[in-house]
Amino acid sequence: MRPILPFAALLLLLSACRPDQIEHLSNTKELAKETVNWEVKRIMPADLLRATAWAGDSLTRTAERELRQVLADKLAAGGVAAALPFCHPEQLPRTDSLAKTMEATLRRASNRPRNPANQATLSAAELNPADTARQVARPSQEVFTYQRPLVLNDQLCLRCHGEVGKDISAADYALIKQQYPQDQATGYQQGQAMGVWRVSLSRSGAAEFWTQKTRKIMKPRKPLF
Repeated sequence: MRPILPFAALLLLLSACRPDQIEHLSNTKELAKETVNWEVKRIMPADLLRATAWAGDSLTRTAERELRQVLADKLAAGGVAAALPFCHPEQLPRTDSLAKTMEATLRRASNRPRNPANQATLSAAELNPADTARQVARPSQEVFTYQRPLVLNDQLCLRCHGEVGKDISAADYALIKQQYPQDQATGYQQGQAMGVWRVSLSRSGAAEFWTQKTRKIMKPRKPLF
């Protein structure tokens, strides 16, 4: 006669695994999406160019927002004399921090610059103030570039870049010329392109930005009660 102990043990095991006693995971969708996020994916050259466009937009718009806020504060506090030293958006804290995170460099270029270091020869197409005037390229295996027009969209900027005698007082223009003797950056009107933003981005920075931008992020669940 066969022993009944193994059979009894099997019955106990089956009874312990009844469907109504299994605890199902409540966050299977979240786990599935997080698993996808950590899968190794091949990033194609077209993806890197798209990431460069996204990164360039993000960095230049951050620079414009931060510059507007800083200039508004400084102009209100002390006029052009207080604002003039801060008209370097690529050096402002939030912009500089974002550029370092992206492994990018940001600079400006113009046919009529205030600072001679920003002198460039730009075509009419490059100075088209429309948003479609972006240029993205890969000049080498490890470097991506981005360019778009730098447009005078805020009236505050006319205090330093508008018409002398109309938007810029004689006293303020004297301050500008004292600091920038070769200044050419006046006579602009609102909505006019003053030059271009130029961003240089490393391949690893573009790849990381693509990865972060395309990650699936689950929205937090609302409590049932």
